[in-house]
Amino acid sequence: MLLKQEEVDPDKPDDKGRTPLSKAAKKGHEGVVKILLEQEEVIADKPNQYGATPLSAAARHGHEGVLKILLDREDVNPDKLDNSTSTPLSYAARGGHAGVIKILLEREEVDPDKPDKYGRTPLLYAAMWGYVRMVKIILEREEVNPWHRDQHGETPLMHATRSRHQSVIALLRSRKSLTHSQV
Repeated sequence: MLLKQEEVDPDKPDDKGRTPLSKAAKKGHEGVVKILLEQEEVIADKPNQYGATPLSAAARHGHEGVLKILLDREDVNPDKLDNSTSTPLSYAARGGHAGVIKILLEREEVDPDKPDKYGRTPLLYAAMWGYVRMVKIILEREEVNPWHRDQHGETPLMHATRSRHQSVIALLRSRKSLTHSQV
């Protein structure tokens, strides 16, 4: 087997810092991910030059199986920021990967309301793109602020309204009135 040869480094990054593990995670190759994680030299949470980890790659591309494999490890941070202050949850929200969102939000250490450098939260991205199922899943976490404003002062409701996502608008309005009536 190639990995058993002494001159082979199974964690050697390319010119952009992408390791074999991060490439396998990006492509959703569960078997390759498992084999690589069995190698002592492989760092499961190793970021590339942009700070993105294999978990970020799996989340960005919607690979639930790879995500679960990586999350089973104690040395993987499910809420790790990359250089642009995006988390795996943010990547999943932008990509419309509801299954990945659900898996990540089962983890207490994942902050569902963490904004990126633009002040955009996972809820804002889901609302912006009209991902109704994802908006519902994200709103299940009580700590999510449905009227959080991005760097331009816009809320998820404003983004959903601009794009005419009627179902998302209805969800956000019902959450907002519920929250205000509970205060």
